[in-house]
Amino acid sequence: MGFRAWTAVTIALATGSAGPSFCFAPALATAASRSLYETTFDTHVILWWLTDDAALSDEMKTRLDDEPDVYVSPASLWEVTIKQSIGKLSEPIDLAEEIGNSGFRELPITFRHAIVAGRLPLIHRDPFDRMLVAQAQCEAMTLASRDPHIRRYDVALLPV
Repeated sequence: MGFRAWTAVTIALATGSAGPSFCFAPALATAASRSLYETTFDTHVILWWLTDDAALSDEMKTRLDDEPDVYVSPASLWEVTIKQSIGKLSEPIDLAEEIGNSGFRELPITFRHAIVAGRLPLIHRDPFDRMLVAQAQCEAMTLASRDPHIRRYDVALLPV
């Protein structure tokens, strides 16, 4: 990064002007190459899909099975492994690997995702969900979730 860009980012960070507007350029693809249906999914939705849980509609299950632009954040896999380590989720032990190998597209976590997640209003204190909101905002994606806290953020939401 050149000095001017570094200075601009430093000033934006110091003045607090790097909120969601800091998400100036989607990292994944240009607007012209995007599907209208690019969606990222909250962890509980992915878990319901994997377990064929009745909480997930048949329409949503089909979308997860067939839609090519379904993204999953590494934050979801991290959340699963943390919850397994503290006993909130159990078998299978390779659950995170199963999610990672399910054919979904990975939504990488970037510096700007981290900055935006950290600056979100404290509506929701769950760091995993805050990251998912930040990623959806920065990448102009829809976030599929049933979490009532997420509804209060300025993010495109697909209620599940």
